[in-house]
Amino acid sequence: MINPYGGYNFKRKVVVITGGAGGIGRSLALKLSSMGARIVILDSDEVQMSAVVNKIEQGSAVATGLTCDVSDEQQVSQSFATIIAEFGHIDVLVNNAGITHQSIFSDTELSVIERVFAVNYYGAVYCTKYALPSLTEQRGMIITLSSMSGFVPLSNQSAYNASKHALHGFFESLRLELQEQVHIMLVCPGFTATDMRKRALQGDGSTAKEPFTVLGKMSSPGSVADAIYHGAVHYKRLLILSNLGRRARWLALVLPTLYEKLLLRRLNCH
Repeated sequence: MINPYGGYNFKRKVVVITGGAGGIGRSLALKLSSMGARIVILDSDEVQMSAVVNKIEQGSAVATGLTCDVSDEQQVSQSFATIIAEFGHIDVLVNNAGITHQSIFSDTELSVIERVFAVNYYGAVYCTKYALPSLTEQRGMIITLSSMSGFVPLSNQSAYNASKHALHGFFESLRLELQEQVHIMLVCPGFTATDMRKRALQGDGSTAKEPFTVLGKMSSPGSVADAIYHGAVHYKRLLILSNLGRRARWLALVLPTLYEKLLLRRLNCH
């Protein structure tokens, strides 16, 4: 383990955040910059990304943004080469970029499933691959945003759920390889008030007209960012950021049939 007792200090650390132009990524960029970190945002939305960078710079912190589709390996490779050239190294990688869908599997085109995996899973793998040499040298940290669907099933999101399960499999295995070099923290927020659920893909690849139904109380991106910061400072391995998620994890493991009945009953009430 990497010094789990000393407390991680973000001051002057170079932190790369994918999907940092909005939602949890934006809030985390603002939070960590306020703690003295130097922020690099990777996002495909250049307008929103520039707005976040400007806001951070107004607070006299260091930030830069690079337009990048994390599902494109060449763009990822070029982006990380640029980061190393500008900052010299990377201390923390936050794999936050993600998309979702809302459709039953039988009505979902394979291209939608491939797109979800391209962003959620391969995006994290690509970024980790190109950041890892520097992270290893710096004895740094990888923070990956998963979901409570990474360990419990949710209806009408089979590809999204599968991509989150894949993240757990990959990063838990990678942790074994890097335990003396790079710390890895998986974060599982509950439903959070971001634009991602408003931009959910339908089975044909179009964007859903209305946000999908959520279970339980939604968290704010700011509260999630605060929890991630404190978890990273204390070298947590896994953060489950909702009571609903904790209960669902236990129930799905111990009483899976009851979990499924309760989930379907709850969904049918909406």
